[in-house]
Amino acid sequence: MILQVEDVHGYYGKSHILQGVSLQVDAGEVVTLLGRNGAGKTTTLKSIVGVVPPAQGRVIFEGQVVSGLPSYKIAARGVCLVPEHRGIFKLLTVEENLTMAARKESAWGLDEVYTIFPRLKERRRNGGGQLSGGEQQMLAIARALMTHPRVLMLDEPVEGLAPVIVDEIVAQIRQIKATGMSIILVEQNLEVCTQLADRHYIVEQGRIVYSGSNAAFLADEGVKDRYLGVNLAA
Repeated sequence: MILQVEDVHGYYGKSHILQGVSLQVDAGEVVTLLGRNGAGKTTTLKSIVGVVPPAQGRVIFEGQVVSGLPSYKIAARGVCLVPEHRGIFKLLTVEENLTMAARKESAWGLDEVYTIFPRLKERRRNGGGQLSGGEQQMLAIARALMTHPRVLMLDEPVEGLAPVIVDEIVAQIRQIKATGMSIILVEQNLEVCTQLADRHYIVEQGRIVYSGSNAAFLADEGVKDRYLGVNLAA
């Protein structure tokens, strides 16, 4: 087990958003956090990286408690969040965005990320603001890899993107998984989730209400209908 979240409670001001979230991620595993809007999925990711420090409970990474540490120290240990807004520097070139995040000890350099993201190599001298939405998402993921992560957390990586770009990003995430990377994925597109994930968690009103393997989740129409309001086969 590489990451464990134990009974984490999180607040925005007086609003009690996370009400005892517990989950775990094994090495090389892709785990999704599913749930309706406002369920607490993004807040869970932010609690793991210390942006929303847990008011109760703890986060254990590689056997050490990291909850309570500043975000930059958690990130330096190898827990990396790619936020929904992507956060790329639009005035810098693609390559400048990548190299500024590079760490000497990382197994991921320019050659490695360009192999997985050939579009970025083609656009390496373009400014971040000149990229399409899909290319900006690719850049955000590639830049995260340059930081030498051990756990990669992706928040809505294919939201609003054209189906052909979604397919491309899914294939790229699959390649990243094949390197042994542990990934936590928050995504509304259930087809994407079931293509990539080993296991799923469902969050509702700040609590984990379901956990199961990908096969069990696919077979359980009642769970999808009850907690997500969808029928995957429809």
